Amino acid sequence: MENILQVKDLNISFHTFGGEVQAIRGVDFELKKGETLAIVGESGSGKSVTTKSIMRLLPPGNSEIKNGEILFDGKDLTNLSDRQMQKIRGKDISMIFQDPMTSLNPTIKIGKQIMEPIIKHQNASKATAKERAMDLLRLVGIPQPESRFEQYPHQFSGGMRQRVVIAIALACNPKILIADEPTTALDVTIQAQILELMKDLQKKIDTSIIFITHDLGVVANVADRVAVMYGGKIVEVGTVDEVFYNPKHPYTWGLISSMPSLDARDEELYVIPGTPPNLLNPPKGDAFAPRNEYAMQIDLEEQPPMFKVSDTHYAATWLLHPDAPKVEPPEAVKRRMKKFLADQEGI
Repeated sequence: MENILQVKDLNISFHTFGGEVQAIRGVDFELKKGETLAIVGESGSGKSVTTKSIMRLLPPGNSEIKNGEILFDGKDLTNLSDRQMQKIRGKDISMIFQDPMTSLNPTIKIGKQIMEPIIKHQNASKATAKERAMDLLRLVGIPQPESRFEQYPHQFSGGMRQRVVIAIALACNPKILIADEPTTALDVTIQAQILELMKDLQKKIDTSIIFITHDLGVVANVADRVAVMYGGKIVEVGTVDEVFYNPKHPYTWGLISSMPSLDARDEELYVIPGTPPNLLNPPKGDAFAPRNEYAMQIDLEEQPPMFKVSDTHYAATWLLHPDAPKVEPPEAVKRRMKKFLADQEGI
């Protein structure tokens, strides 16, 4: 499949009173047309910063794209002016944020909020924009769109507000839809409905999706490929089956094994030891080395390259070097992985 987006050697820093925080350190990935790429990792790994940089929504003043390229439709988005980016945001690339209530204007009826990007980016008349807005409300599963069109955000439930936010994001048929943990603020039942909606929309509309999450259960159900982030870098990338059934990076082992299993009531939940790296002073070698029980001396001295596992599967760990000792995930991790995968297949 053809790439619609390529991120190359992206480095982003934040300038704080404590010094320069190197939040993103050489991130590379591509997004193919029509696919869903999930970016996963614990809080602070750099997921949201990476995707906000694609939209050029990083806070002005203290943030800086140090180097790298974000290639979309033959353009490097890092070189575009604010005026040029305004023509892309909402039209070609849209974003769904975590909390739908903060994404909607509480003083404006939802119908008008859906119409706004259609009028702005497509030069549509109010009548045409209203018709399109009605179609979008139906598409995202909001009943009685005629009456709902005239209501305010506070008159909707959390799940319905998130559906409205998705409708706004889809208003101009974007080529890329970025979903930044869109189910975090919702209860489990509504989460499942929103995820099912996004899977259904993927089949109906011609768009590519970047899905940001820390919930591996979400990944197993919605993504085609997975990129695992840690310490501002991507440490493993591959198809869903490759990353879940044959993970290679010890951090990925830890993420999968720390997921709760439906039938493991009496089994102690695995916890990744230690804490994430301090990106005010990034480590010289592998950022995960202090938390990795399989770390070798080279892990402390040199960052590992991306080793090829297959044509679609790569992992940045020295354990894949031909001269490294052969290490398998510990039995406890294997058991957790098997239970987790069985749970996902049973849902």
